[in-house]
Amino acid sequence: MSPVSTDRITGRALVEDVLFGRLVHRVVRDQDMEPQLAERVVDQALAFLGACAANPGARLSPSRLVDHGWHTFLMYTREYAGFCDRVAGRFLHHNPQDGDSPVKGADITATVAALAKVGYQVDTELWAMSAECSEGSGGDGSDSSGSGNCSQCHQGCHNSN
Repeated sequence: MSPVSTDRITGRALVEDVLFGRLVHRVVRDQDMEPQLAERVVDQALAFLGACAANPGARLSPSRLVDHGWHTFLMYTREYAGFCDRVAGRFLHHNPQDGDSPVKGADITATVAALAKVGYQVDTELWAMSAECSEGSGGDGSDSSGSGNCSQCHQGCHNSN
């Protein structure tokens, strides 16, 4: 019987170290974030994108903190486009929410499950920090159950394939 590996993929492994460092530095500078936290944010943003690539058609949404990593990566358009081609075989679009209500179908719980299913390490603290939906499922602040049934992006965005 062969041993079963419990190793998980890091988001960081999806890009070269130089690019990872540039993204971390940018998050530190633009978000006034500690370097160690910025590394975790960028790692989970990359894992999130890897999960989006592996789940075409799923409406996955990043946590509020993880979204900072995605927004930062989007600023590096050439690198981001190349990453999308290499990892997903298509461009992973970033769709902001328009209006006051969260994006229907974008669910933090489903996103975390998708990350784990694909085999990524999940930094549960970064995802749980925004699992309490202060904006609620109807955008009125009524859902603070932590169920995650809302879009968590700080801009209300989600992926679109």
